[in-house]
Amino acid sequence: MTHTAAIPSVLPTGSMDSYISAAFQLPMLSAEQEHELAVRWHEREDLEAARQLVFAHLRFVVRIARGYNGYGLPQNDLIQEGTVGLMKAVRRFDPGMGVRLVSFAVHWIKAEMHEYILRNWRIVKVATTKAQRKLFFNLRSSKKRLGWFTQEEIEGVAEDLGVKPETVLEMEARMSNHDVAFDPIEVDEDDAVSFAPAAYLADLREEPATLLESADTAQHQHEQLTSALQKLDDRSRDILQRRWLTEQKETLHELADEYGVSAERIRQIEKAAMKKLRGAIAAA
Repeated sequence: MTHTAAIPSVLPTGSMDSYISAAFQLPMLSAEQEHELAVRWHEREDLEAARQLVFAHLRFVVRIARGYNGYGLPQNDLIQEGTVGLMKAVRRFDPGMGVRLVSFAVHWIKAEMHEYILRNWRIVKVATTKAQRKLFFNLRSSKKRLGWFTQEEIEGVAEDLGVKPETVLEMEARMSNHDVAFDPIEVDEDDAVSFAPAAYLADLREEPATLLESADTAQHQHEQLTSALQKLDDRSRDILQRRWLTEQKETLHELADEYGVSAERIRQIEKAAMKKLRGAIAAA
């Protein structure tokens, strides 16, 4: 058994500089140490092992976050979102894949940061399709190099990023627009006219048709789930319900003790049941 270097239980929270400094001072894990910790989490849900995996990789979150400074968002928020992605990666990491955790985690870290940027960079979302998201995260660097776009430059960017020229133009316009406050801005003149969105946008959340549609969708999804669960064997259905569909979710080890099998066997049954469940819902 390998031994990991001492990793503190908490990091300093006084300032972002001290947090980043502490993150880079944390010891890195060897491949053997990382594998041992990953196995402990994967097979026994050892929270201390998961914590050490997360802490040992925080420096990578900070490095990735620095690459998104150009969007004008607080770095501490980017690091926080990236850390959420890192924790998701640790939870899903399979030590049997034969790769290092950092290679697997980069996708999850960037995905959380991308979602945060898209939610907060503009009040109105500027990227809703896959092509627009691709442009959003590449067009800024292209504009620094190209300045104002000519038709030739637009076509060049479109070809480089694999999108249509019309999509480049649309994203260029979205990113060049100024933000507009939702609520009206107070002015001294009594006869001033406000064109803020709050003055003319309707709130459709309580519309009877919207409420009916939401209720109908929820009922349909519940019926699909109930029907799909009934197609599982009793043990698989019981494991899924107690692992995911109750407030007090049970661990793999608790179910393993009850059924007299290993925690890994319970995980395999759960994985197979989830696959059958998704198939049944998709076919419904």
